Amino acid sequence: MAYAEINSLLIQSEIELSAAEAHGMATGMLCTNQQAKGEFWLNELLSDGHSLPQQHSAVLIKFFNITRSTLTSDDYSFNLFLPDDSVLLAQQAEALKNWCQGFLFGVSLVGKSTLDTLKEGREILKDITEFTRLDSQVEGEDNEQAFMEITEYLRAAVLLLRDEFIQSHKDTVH
Repeated sequence: MAYAEINSLLIQSEIELSAAEAHGMATGMLCTNQQAKGEFWLNELLSDGHSLPQQHSAVLIKFFNITRSTLTSDDYSFNLFLPDDSVLLAQQAEALKNWCQGFLFGVSLVGKSTLDTLKEGREILKDITEFTRLDSQVEGEDNEQAFMEITEYLRAAVLLLRDEFIQSHKDTVH
């Protein structure tokens, strides 16, 4: 699915989150609870109580399920859902900030009870919180390189955090 397609669908559906923020929220929820339901995520997107046409709901649920499958894939195919390189770096940086905000919100929705058990994950969550404060008014090759490094760090950090949430859940169950 293309970023512009999902973003457009969210705008048409009068959902006030960007595609990056919605993906961040889904990722945060799925990191903390692999069994999180797409319907729960969709209800959070529609927190103002309005409903969606069935075809929009179906596309968004499919988007959530694709996020789940890439996040749990053994081939490490997970990536942040951000605008591609054809978009200005400032817009990509703004989307990254939104993704981080959505991720933190998603974690808080379903992972509250597990946060206290995290070790390395606390540092990752602090880093992600710092990324919500990045200056999005950037341009130039140096900033482009820094942006790529941050997105790669986040991709790896999310997978590590997911593993730590899984392990902490196993430890509390047994």
